[in-house]
Amino acid sequence: MQVLPSIELSPYIKHYLFLNNKETEIQKFRLFSDGNTGLVFSAKNKLISGISAYEIKDYLPASFLYGQLNSFKDLYSENEIELIIVVFQPNGIHQLLGIPANEFHDSIIPVEDIFDEKITTLQESLLQQNNEIRVELLNSFFRSLITSKTASNQFLINHSLTFIIKNKGHFSIKQLVEYTGYTERHLERKFKECIGLNPKKFGNVIRLHYFLKLVKDKTDDINLTSICYDAGFSDQSHLIKEFRKHTGITPTEYISNSGKLTNNLIKTFTSPAF
Repeated sequence: MQVLPSIELSPYIKHYLFLNNKETEIQKFRLFSDGNTGLVFSAKNKLISGISAYEIKDYLPASFLYGQLNSFKDLYSENEIELIIVVFQPNGIHQLLGIPANEFHDSIIPVEDIFDEKITTLQESLLQQNNEIRVELLNSFFRSLITSKTASNQFLINHSLTFIIKNKGHFSIKQLVEYTGYTERHLERKFKECIGLNPKKFGNVIRLHYFLKLVKDKTDDINLTSICYDAGFSDQSHLIKEFRKHTGITPTEYISNSGKLTNNLIKTFTSPAF
């Protein structure tokens, strides 16, 4: 289930996700970038970041923040899971906390390392409530983080995000430089600080997810090749190369996968052992 935050939080938080998987055998999930950072609360059992050949399990914290991902991460569960996920806007976590987003890049970090002791109280409260009350608790917690001082460079970043998203991630750095009036070096530095990725890498993620949107909305008379070009890829080999880099699988494998929890979190149906 996907729920929007309160209106005043919309510049910071894209939506809340409530996900359940009732399988009690070991399951393998693949998480890949959607251009946003996320905060995950495990309401039942902890997720596992890896299982060795000797079946030694590396458990993730009960609650953690993940930053912008380079490619994908495989996660596992060994019992029923119930996840509460806060999906931030691309620059949302930097705006709320003032911490450079590149400090979270390709990382999974316990929430206690990021937030104050109030996060423990929030986590305990979330476990005891239904989803409607959980949304109210989350809204209240994140409203308390909003300060009157806006993080620096947000006009530049918001202006750039509008341009990139409007162009579905298909643009050149030269075009972005001309659009914003800032140098490539300045844009790259500010993007890493506010979003965690440079403009081109962020654009590649946006283009990939635009392709996924076109696939989701396609009618029977539209083929994959046509969608590939519409999404800004030069040909199918270009699409497959980029898709594999971000997800570890081909577009066809993704489309046929019936275990999607969200667009960027899927069951892989493969052996969990390394």
